[in-house]
Amino acid sequence: MNKFKFPTAFTILFALIAFVALMTWVIPAGEYDRAMNDALGSEAPIPGSYHRVDANPQGLTAVLLAPIAGMYDPGLLGSSSSAAIDVALFVLIIGGFLMVVTRTGAIDAGIGWLLHKLEGREILMIPILMIVFGLGGTSYGMAEESLAFYALIIPVFMRAGYDALTGVAVIMLGAGIGTMGSTFNAFATVVASQGAGIPFTDGIVLRFVVLALSMAAGIVFVMRYATKIKADPSKSVVADQADENRAHFLQHADATDGEFPDFTRVRSIILILFGLTFAVMIYGVVALDWWMGEMSGLFLAMSIVVWGVGKFDEGSRMDEATFVETFINGARDLLGVALIIGVARGVVVIMDAGRITDTILASAEGLVSGLSEYMFINAMFGIQILMSFLVPSSSGLATLSMPIMAPLADFAGVGRDLVVTAYQSANGWVNLFNPTFAVVMGGLAIGRVSYDRWLKFIAPLLLVLAVIIVAVLSVGAAMS
Repeated sequence: MNKFKFPTAFTILFALIAFVALMTWVIPAGEYDRAMNDALGSEAPIPGSYHRVDANPQGLTAVLLAPIAGMYDPGLLGSSSSAAIDVALFVLIIGGFLMVVTRTGAIDAGIGWLLHKLEGREILMIPILMIVFGLGGTSYGMAEESLAFYALIIPVFMRAGYDALTGVAVIMLGAGIGTMGSTFNAFATVVASQGAGIPFTDGIVLRFVVLALSMAAGIVFVMRYATKIKADPSKSVVADQADENRAHFLQHADATDGEFPDFTRVRSIILILFGLTFAVMIYGVVALDWWMGEMSGLFLAMSIVVWGVGKFDEGSRMDEATFVETFINGARDLLGVALIIGVARGVVVIMDAGRITDTILASAEGLVSGLSEYMFINAMFGIQILMSFLVPSSSGLATLSMPIMAPLADFAGVGRDLVVTAYQSANGWVNLFNPTFAVVMGGLAIGRVSYDRWLKFIAPLLLVLAVIIVAVLSVGAAMS
């Protein structure tokens, strides 16, 4: 008997497109009157102005055209949604940039240098590495890229007297909590903010608070576990696998030398350029009114700069053909993310063209109209948790949910940036243990940690993180 395999995000989203098209034959068509919202700089629905309009049900042709329309030409179906091609192109270019930086060996070399400096004080590797991976998560949603580090880092922790689960937790929780507290993550915060019709810098302070508190909780949690199992290895969640894991990871590391690249001066410069790129991006958006085109140009330019700097180091050097191939491979790795933005936008295209978006919004307005700001934003957090199980892709969920969910904030009297924060916190929280998320299952497989043991390990931390998120969202709502 074949085991049930959960469908991919693409299949789920395409099924939703077809379902929503069917609903345009059932749900009454309607619209809100709209007026300019000075805070948003665009038109927004006027609460209480909903009225019925002529129906425009969508058929098979509309279903097939919806992902294409959502990507580049929403007018094809008469929709008012914005196109997604600018975000998709940015995703592809940043993928090329990340691959070029990775190809130089700068990131691996930096981690290797750090581990060498901390020899004998390995417990300090936990906060430092979790913060490093967290920076990757909060800045560009580090996910699949983290899988390359397990084989390097787990043997280091095991040699220091910890277990394989400690190494897995440092990587998975570091990057995962960073993504949960995304500040300017192009695949979550930027996409969600665009769907909400606000600059992605709105709410960034609150997201930093989520990131800082959650990362502190994660670091304390992992350090306590590591200290406990080093003092008494029998308390390890994977204690019964200790001999088997040592044979596997340490012999494998010895067979491959388990060595990091040399941390040369050139690679240190590349890491500085890597961080500087994101700093310039933030400055450009805040001070120079940059958007997708300018940000894409920045990452393209910095890819070339990193390539040029790498020529001064033999281990980081790439010829022109290798550089181009590396950049293209990086873009190719994120092609699925870029495409899913258009597919997810197709759901909104169908709803707009079928004139049921405002009808659904009106129903939701009725549900939240009696809720306090506190109840509204925490209900939104709960809704996004449920949706994250169906759509693990952060960009897919953002594109699907934000055009519908964000306007509800206008009715509830809270900022749309809070809805963005609730979405990304919920999605990141779920993806710390989501069995449909390839990064979780892949990382556990490499670390030889079964899913049930991971749940046993992480359950207390999940509760703490949920309390932190609810508390921060509630404070944000009170301040709106």
